Amino acid sequence: MYGPGSEAWRLNREAFLLLGAGPRALLLQLAHPLVAEGVDQHSNFRQDPWGRLHGTLTSYLRIVYGSRPAATGEIARLNRLHVSVRGPVRDPVARDVTGAGEYRAREPELSLWVHATLVESTMTVYDAWYEPLSPERRARYYAETLPIGRAFGIPDDLLPQDLPAFDRYWNAMLAPDGPVRVTPTARSLIPTILHPPVGPLPPRIYDWLMWPAVQLLPPRVRDDYAIPWTPGREAVAAWLRSTFGFWAHVLPRSWRWMPQARAADRRTRMTTIATS
Repeated sequence: MYGPGSEAWRLNREAFLLLGAGPRALLLQLAHPLVAEGVDQHSNFRQDPWGRLHGTLTSYLRIVYGSRPAATGEIARLNRLHVSVRGPVRDPVARDVTGAGEYRAREPELSLWVHATLVESTMTVYDAWYEPLSPERRARYYAETLPIGRAFGIPDDLLPQDLPAFDRYWNAMLAPDGPVRVTPTARSLIPTILHPPVGPLPPRIYDWLMWPAVQLLPPRVRDDYAIPWTPGREAVAAWLRSTFGFWAHVLPRSWRWMPQARAADRRTRMTTIATS
């Protein structure tokens, strides 16, 4: 669906970017009361966060870097999977905020919010960790994401059609009177994200690695999650962010690019050689 000249390939291939954009996007998704309900009731996230992360990352990178049949097949699989993700809104705060008695993952409004968090987090983290994206690159990248939004069932009258419209949508969602509101259910999922129960590294290391992503959250969302944010954490996050940025510019591609991106690069180069 993309190719070596696309902004989607340039931005998403960087492994360091996913270290920041992934947790940030997930925290923003859960800040929507109905998304939090769906994850809480239909996901094994609490029991197997690493398995969930691996599955989500593999799916996302297949859509970006896979062949067109692989990408469209993955989108169709996800759409089928989410048809059954529905149920009652149990969190009293979520019911008060949304006025909804039930949620459906395939509701276009929820699909749009999940889609938007991935798009916006990719641009925000790239800006902060690598280099500022020019307005032209930001506009190109956003335009490239529109077919994905449509494929996930977001109609054109709901999907922002250009970057200024997307910015207006984003600001409205995060406004004090907007629909994004951290609920007790969302807060209960935070320890699994910031302090994973299992993993190859000591727990404290994961705490530190999450801080740069937490630093880039909108302040209101971070405060609503009740994540302690001290000057010390701000300093550590800034140092790690600069460290990630440094290594992202000096490491060879084989170390810093995601395996799916390297495979796609090889595939396109071999196709070019075979047809030249």
